This record gives sequence, C-alpha cells and structure tokens, in this order.
Amino acid sequence: MLSIKDALEALEGKWKLLILFALSTGPKRFKQIAKEVNGITDKTLSRELKNLETNELIKRTVHDTFPPTVEYTITEHGLSLEKVLEELHYWGLLHRKQVMGR
Repeated sequence: MLSIKDALEALEGKWKLLILFALSTGPKRFKQIAKEVNGITDKTLSRELKNLETNELIKRTVHDTFPPTVEYTITEHGLSLEKVLEELHYWGLLHRKQVMGR
C-alpha cells in the first residue's frame, strides 16, 4: 500500500503525467511544454516541473547561451513510467469511446 501512496504522491494532479508524456518524445523548452500541455498556466507548469525534478523524473539543463536556454528532459527514472503512460493512453481511448461513444 505504501508503494502506491508514494507513486500517487509523485504523480499527483492532472498535469504531471501530461508533462511526462510531452517530454517522452524528446527534450523541450518551457514554452514548448506549455504549448503541448494545453490549458496549463505558466505558474502551474513551473511548479510541476520543479516537483518532477525533485522526484528525479525529469532533468533541467541550463545551457550557457545569452539569454540562458533551459531545456527539460525525461530521466531514466521517468522513462520507467513508459508502460504506465502507454496503458493510461489506451485506457483513456477506450473510456472515451465507452462514455462518449466516439
């Protein structure tokens, strides 16, 4: 039971899994993530990215450019959620079809 509680705390909320899904296709900058994760505010995205970084699911890299370029990538630990994300994706498609008929 504790393991499920830990997992839910690391991934709580409606945004974290969507952010990880966006990063699963490769490194992205803040605005790229914001564009892919439709509806998230910059403030919320910033908070969620910090939380994902604390949980070692993503890595934040600051490049030595002017102005500084910040890039986010999913870590190996984050990639270990690949099967979970895939199953959630397929379940969501089935759920949408079941509930909404499309």
